[in-house]
Parts: sequence; C-alpha cells; structure tokens
Amino acid sequence: MEGIRLPVKIKLGRPGTSVRSFFSSKPAKQAVKILLGGVTTVLLVLIGIASFYYYRYEQIVDKRLTQPLFASTAKIYAAPREVRVGQKLTVNALAQELRQAGYGRSGDSRASQMGNYEDRPGSVYIHPGPQSYHTQDGATIGIASGLVTQISGDQGQALAAYELEPLLITGLSEDANRTKRRLINYDEIPPNLVQAVLSIEDRRFFEHGGVNYYRLMMAMFKDVRSGQKAQGGSTLTMQLARGIFLSPEKRLKRKLIEIAITFQLEHRYNKRKIFEMYANQINLGQRGSFSINGFGEAAKSYFGKDVQQLDLPQSALLAGMIQRPNYFSPYKHPERALDRRNLVLDSMVETGAITRPQADIAKASPLKLAAMSVDASEAPYFVDLVRDQLNQKIGERDFNREGLRIYTSLDPDLQRAASDAMEIGMRNVDQLVLKAHSHKAKDGTITTASNITYPQVALIALNPHTGQVLALVGGRNYGISQFDHAVAKRPTGSIFKPFVYAAAFNSSLSGAQLAGQEAVFSPVTMLSDAQTTYNVGNQEYTPRNFHNEYHDQVTARYALQYSLNNATISLAQMVGFNNVASLARDAGIKSARATPAVALGAYDATPLDMAGAYTVFANNGVKIDPWMLASVRSVSGDVIEDYSPDSKPILDPRVAYLTTSLMQNVINAGTGYEVRRRGFNAPAAGKTGTSHDAWFAGFTSNLICIVWVGNDDYTDVKLTGTVAAAPIWAEFMKRAVQLPQYSDTHDFAVPAGIIQVRIDKGTNLLANDTCPDSFNASFLEGTAPTDTCDHSNGDQRNLFQKLFGLGDKPASPTTINGQPLVVPPAQANAPGTAEPEKNGADMNADGTKKKKGFFGRVFGGFKSSDDKKAPQPQATPPSQ
Repeated sequence: MEGIRLPVKIKLGRPGTSVRSFFSSKPAKQAVKILLGGVTTVLLVLIGIASFYYYRYEQIVDKRLTQPLFASTAKIYAAPREVRVGQKLTVNALAQELRQAGYGRSGDSRASQMGNYEDRPGSVYIHPGPQSYHTQDGATIGIASGLVTQISGDQGQALAAYELEPLLITGLSEDANRTKRRLINYDEIPPNLVQAVLSIEDRRFFEHGGVNYYRLMMAMFKDVRSGQKAQGGSTLTMQLARGIFLSPEKRLKRKLIEIAITFQLEHRYNKRKIFEMYANQINLGQRGSFSINGFGEAAKSYFGKDVQQLDLPQSALLAGMIQRPNYFSPYKHPERALDRRNLVLDSMVETGAITRPQADIAKASPLKLAAMSVDASEAPYFVDLVRDQLNQKIGERDFNREGLRIYTSLDPDLQRAASDAMEIGMRNVDQLVLKAHSHKAKDGTITTASNITYPQVALIALNPHTGQVLALVGGRNYGISQFDHAVAKRPTGSIFKPFVYAAAFNSSLSGAQLAGQEAVFSPVTMLSDAQTTYNVGNQEYTPRNFHNEYHDQVTARYALQYSLNNATISLAQMVGFNNVASLARDAGIKSARATPAVALGAYDATPLDMAGAYTVFANNGVKIDPWMLASVRSVSGDVIEDYSPDSKPILDPRVAYLTTSLMQNVINAGTGYEVRRRGFNAPAAGKTGTSHDAWFAGFTSNLICIVWVGNDDYTDVKLTGTVAAAPIWAEFMKRAVQLPQYSDTHDFAVPAGIIQVRIDKGTNLLANDTCPDSFNASFLEGTAPTDTCDHSNGDQRNLFQKLFGLGDKPASPTTINGQPLVVPPAQANAPGTAEPEKNGADMNADGTKKKKGFFGRVFGGFKSSDDKKAPQPQATPPSQ
C-alpha cells in the first residue's frame, strides 16, 4: 500500500466521521478486499494442505492401527517359589508377591485371569486362574509372628508346601534396537504419575482437542525470535504421533504431518486410551544396551518396582525425565535428576495436584534407585541363553509376536545374590591386578602401567538334584559386553582333579589294585609327588608343581588337599589316563583326552559344563544336565511344550561320597580354606583351580556354584583360584544360605558301604587314645587300615611305663595293610589356613619326631622346648 495517498477530511465536533469516511472510500474498500482475499487464500491453502495430509495419512494410520500398536513380546518368567511350613513370611510380603505375579485382590472391579487372592488376618487365600502356570487348585497359607504355620488345600487337607505363581523377569527385546517395554493399562498407572506428567508436559491434555494452539504459536514465535528450533509446544497426543509414526527432526512439514496424525488419533481414541498409549511408548533412557520404553519398564529398571508401586517422588522423577532422558539420567547425573524432579513437584503444586507440604516431603526424599547392574533384576546373559534354546527347540517362529510365556529355572533372589557377589568380588580382583601393575619407587611415588587388562568373570549356580540353573552371571557388565563367559570354553585347571580321584575310587569297588600298589585305593594311599617326565607322542611333558615345590611320598588325601600336580598325575597314570578321560567325558567334559595333561585340567570346558559335571559328586553319582527352559505356553496359558532334563548314573554313590569327602578337606584345611576365612561355615566341598585362569568349584547339600575369573585375550590372569575365585564363591554362598529356600544345608548323606574312622596324622593308621593327633576319614568298607597307631599288636607296657616313657616302646609299623609306610616331610600351610591334616605333623626340622617333656607326657597340654625346632610355615601353598 506504500505510495497511495488518501485524502482525509477532519471535521471537529463530529467524532468518528473521518474513520467512517476512510473505510467508505473506494481505495480503502479495495485495500480491505485485498487483505481479506489474502487471508482467505492463506486459510484455504492451509486447509487444503491440512486436508491433503489428513487424508493421505489417514490411510497410513489406518494401516498401522490394524495391528497392535506395541509388540506383544514374549515374557520370561522365573521358577515358581515354594512356600513351606516354618518359612519366614508375612501376609503383606505374600500379598505383594502375588500382585507382582499378576494376581488380583478379591473384590477388585476387574478379575485377573492369572488368579486372585484374599488377604485375611493371619492368612492368605490363593486361587489360581485359568491362565496360571499351575492348576486351579487353591490353598490357604496361615501366617503368625512372621512364620508360615500351616498350609491347607481347598478341601482342607494339610500341605507341606505350595508353589506360588512364577514372577515375570523381563520381556524379550522387541527388535534389533534392543527395545524393552512392559505394557500397562491406564488403570495400572498411579494417579500421581498421571498428574506429574500432565503438570510438566501438557496441563490441558484432557481439555484440548489434540493441539494446544496458543502454546504452539508461542513456541513458534520463540523459535523465530531466537533463530533456533528449540521450543516444543507439542501436546501428549502430538508426542505420541511423532514417536509412533515420525522421526524426531524439527521441520515445518513434519509438524503439519504430526498435527494431521494427532487429529486421527484424537478421532479414534478417548483421552484415557491416548494417555495409556503414551505411557507405553515414551522413551525413558537406557539400561545397559537396552532402550527403556514406557513407564512399566522404567519403573522396574530405575526402582525395581511394578509401576503401581511408585510413590510421589518416584513418579515425579520419571515424568521429569521425559524431556531429555539421558541428560536427566539419575544414574549418570543425580543432581540434575533431583533438580528436575523437584521442578515437577512444584509444577504439581501449581496445578493443584498436590499440596505444598506434600511437595516438601517428597523433595526431601532421596532417589532410592535400584542397583544399576542389569544382572540384578533381569539376568540378561541368562535370557540370551533362553532365547537361543527357544530357537533350537521350537524353531525360528516369531515367538515374540505371539506373546508366548516362557517359564524358566531362574531364582530371582539367587540371581541378585550372584550379581552382588560378583560386583564385590571383582572389586577385590581389580585391586589385586592394579597392585600387580604398580611400582613404588624409593622416593615413595607409585607408578601404574597404562595398559592394564582387567579380568572377566562368570558364575553359575545350580540345583545339584534337579539340574535347575538358578543363577547365571556371564560377565561383569552386560551393557559393555554381551559375550557370555558362562558358556565360553576355557582350560579347567585343578577343578578337574576330583575326577582323577573318583576314577581311582572306581577301581577300588571291584577290589582291583592300582598299578604299582599292593592294596586297593583309599584316602591314605601313598603317591609320589616327585617331578616326572612323560613321553606324549614325540614330545616330552614335564609338569611342575606350584612354586616348584615337590615331595617324595604323600597320601592321596593330602595330594588333593594341596592340589599337588605330580602326585595327581602319578595317580592318573596308575588308574589309566584312558579311564580318567572316559569318566570326564561321561560327566560332560567332552574334550578330555587320555594324556598326562588331562589330570591337571588341560582340556577345555565351559563353566556351565563344569557345573553339570559336578552334579556327579553332589547328586549321589547321577549326572543331570543343566537346564534353563521349563515350559513354553501361549499368551492364554495353554501348554505348547514342556521340557524335562536328562540324567544318567555315572558314579557309584559310594565313589561320589568318597570324592566329596576329599573335597570337604580341601575347604576345611587346604587351598579352599579361604571360603572358611571369609565366613562361610556351612558343610561344603570344593576345589580351587589355577591355570591361566582362576576357578573355584564347590557345593553344599542343595547348591552347586562355579566361579571363573580370566582374561578375554587368554593371557595369564596371574591370580590363583584361592585369591580370585574363592572369595566370590564365599560371598555368594553366604548370601544364598540367608535365603529361606537354601538355608537348610546339612551334612552330606553317607551311603551304605562307607565307614568313617579316626586316622592318626603321624602314621595314617587307626587312631586310639595314645595317638590323639588325628582326623576323620571315610573309606570304602574293607579298605580302611586295620592296625592302630601305637602298634599292630598293641602297646604291652603298663600305665606307669607309658606315663613316664619307661620300657621298650614297640616299633612303629612299616606297612599299612600290606602297603609300605612312608612318612612324608612336614608341609607348609596355605596362607590363612588351619593346620592341615598331614603326614609328618609334630616333626623336628631334621625329620625326627618331636618329643614331649615330662609335663607334656603327663598332661598333654604343654609344649616342650623342642617346639622351637619345628619348621616354619612357608608363604604359599605348594599348589593351587
């Protein structure tokens, strides 16, 4: 309009005449028409564009919404937990676990297909539904003073135990991007979480029609003024449209498409359904290598809770993370997360959702996050193995889209114990590695190598009687490396040695003598520990002992107690290397071959293989294959496939027990004593292992645990099983026995055909009152010594002569049941161990037996001055 001059007449005394004259003039009318035409044209263009996008994307939206908006992923469930009479439990804890399992409470508006429960004073009635893992037989569990007092079935019959519904561990990831989500419905979202989201993201969500025009225009104005595309202005529906159908980029065209899709969603769904979809779709950060999508998954990941259990500050934290989930990550940036949470709480006060006192109390609350380790709650290495087994057993069908229910062997409580023990133990290992790579100069400065390799770890826990894999840790950080060390083959080291001794006990069942022996094998059979060279093909093989310490003759019991390499190989040679390898292969160590090196665990096996192999000792000689997959069922609970483990008798129960007895001595007085020093005191048997890696294998009456520590590049970890693996095992087992289901450990049952006798340490003959320095040992019937320690015919001296050392004391026997008796020199204790039960105890430095003084002979409690001549313990055990 620039350049047009309009004549205006102003007449005083007649207000408004000039304005009317202006708009009544021809040029003004023409200008108004042009302006209105322009606006109309713009509106028509915008309506046309909007209509184009609306109808174009209507087909896209229709096609997308013909399928479920979110994949109904396969769900991975833990093993059912057994409730037993006498177990520690409360009504509230039981009700909470049932809610977590998907049970509804009696009287709820919507009945659960999984099952229902009714909590009463002092009892809980449980009734499984049609989709339950179990039959629909109900039970009433009586509880008083924190203990289960009685369990009765629907017909009033007394029950010793009752299995609860298996708990959900996790869902399989949806796609190659490793998206994890737990679908929830609107009724499951706590009101505080709804209000927190609305207060910070979209306060008028339930009033507007999908687009908040004022907020959108303000955002566009700020973007234009700043020259950046930083403002949002999107409603929850617009965010949902963008998240499902569009990329997050900021362009005008994309914004128009977003609005068109928003109208489509608002037209199809009510506000509650839109919020529910938003609550399942929104991204809330990363956990390890998994993307956390939806409030259901976020509640579990950040707080270890079901979404319904979130409190006010936790709801505010999740709502605050929506804007920038990684920037406000409470693990990476706790201060930012707290500030953002508190901002949400203030916003909730502004909207009237909460009061100022409620906000102040919530602000004072700490974050209360769950452990950051993925392993603690989701067992990702375990879940990956389950996925592999599913592919093997049911093929490459799309079990994710089918929403299958996968029931497994996992015990969530034990998995958390395993994860916690691993983290604690590996901190100790890292300190040892760091110390080994640090050098302290004379001036006190410490320099550390820059290229330190920190070891990896694996831990397997197994029920020895069922083969059930109860816990599995495949590495120290799944987010960094998904390589599962629990199924990686490594040389087994000395945890293989018990199979050598088991093969030797096998030979004694038939009364056969070992090569070079005059009697059948027993714990006191004498073995040569001298360094020996073996010819293997065209090569010579000369094994060495730990720290190059060798001995002449030692008992079999002592050889395993201190893991003597040459003594063990000499035993394997007498048994037959082929017999040792054959037994190992039967037990699941498939790579074992008939060479001298087999006795030292030179052949590969995985930690999971070794857990299965050790069932032959802990399960009365029966090998049972480890298993993880119990049942596959449809989304409605119908059985598709059930699985049962394979088992096979490998050893006579007597052989299994005798080998176990030797391994008990390893823990109580040998290289495995570290677990006792660490405070684990329950009856147990085990074996250390050291090659390039560090191992510890051990078991109680109800639990096998294998721990491996080693480097991914196969370099020598330079740590023994005693210092690297045994502490992790002890930490785990201490936590395990605190759990009700593993607290009832007991002594290993002695099978028929085994006798237990007291053996004198000095002579390896039967002990009596004249030889009090003795230990208990187990023998196959007919193989125990028959002579006593004082003399085969007894000491004929009278009491006065014995008391004062008068008369001719009978000479010590020179044979044990026909075997030459050779007393080995005194051996050193392992660091931190109790006095080992060994030959040569109470020996002087020159090899002669120490004498007691007068009072020592009379009272037996005083040491003579000859004690000063005893050899001092060395710094390290002879072998690991």
